[in-house]
Amino acid sequence: MADIPPEVRLWLAEKGQGEVLSADPATGGCIHQACSLRTAAGGRYFLKTNPEPPHGIFFAEAEGLKALQVPGGPALPGVLLVGEKFLLMEDLQPAPPRKDFWPIYGRQLAQIHRQTNPRFGFPGDNYIGSSPQLNGWMDHGVDFFRENRFAPQLKWGREKGLLTPADLRLCQKLLDKLEILIPEQPAVLIHGDLWSGNLITDTDGSPALIDPAVYYGWAEADLAMTDLFDRYPDAFYEAYNDVNPLQSGYRERYPLYNLYHLLNHLNLFGRSYLPGVREVLRRFA
Repeated sequence: MADIPPEVRLWLAEKGQGEVLSADPATGGCIHQACSLRTAAGGRYFLKTNPEPPHGIFFAEAEGLKALQVPGGPALPGVLLVGEKFLLMEDLQPAPPRKDFWPIYGRQLAQIHRQTNPRFGFPGDNYIGSSPQLNGWMDHGVDFFRENRFAPQLKWGREKGLLTPADLRLCQKLLDKLEILIPEQPAVLIHGDLWSGNLITDTDGSPALIDPAVYYGWAEADLAMTDLFDRYPDAFYEAYNDVNPLQSGYRERYPLYNLYHLLNHLNLFGRSYLPGVREVLRRFA
């Protein structure tokens, strides 16, 4: 059975759940260990643990999950207990997707993106994967994207020898053009890491989100990741636009936003992501 933190065992006992009968490993993540717990009282819980986690990563995830719980939004696992080395949540017990999954999800994500803020950022820094993500408040989206998203990734890429001087020059050219390439948009609440693995279902097959990298940013930047590895069906976008209409040309701008994620993958996982980075740079810089 998985190593369950004593704080979790104590919390379960205090809630009348008795002993943990099983701890079934969960797959899909590459940062933490995860398992689904079943207790003697019939409770079901989802536990993430890490013996040496990036500082504060579980607290940041908990805050992100709480922030995304908006009226009309997708299901999210409720946070039950959090510590420096663990996060205990509700187990959503995913079921097969319902027939109208994509239109429902489109409308629900649009409701998240309708939560606005006068500034870009978030009350605390968090993580994109295991990379620190800076969320200091800024008045302008281009400044925020340039300084809090691109600049750290370029610094790490340079320090690791993954980006050449030529790559860095093209990146700077692109950054200098962002005001021209990206139209003005409001700061809205976004999930921040919408790759396909972070979209699951709940017990009745409705959409559910996990593993956020939350901040107030551009809705287009959130949606762009839905095209990075897998493409959402048209039914999703039609439903989304009914609630939160997008500006024309938004899909042509997706690679600009996804450059942030490509750089992050380059820094985390290595040179196999460099061709994707360079393709975006050649196209826009």
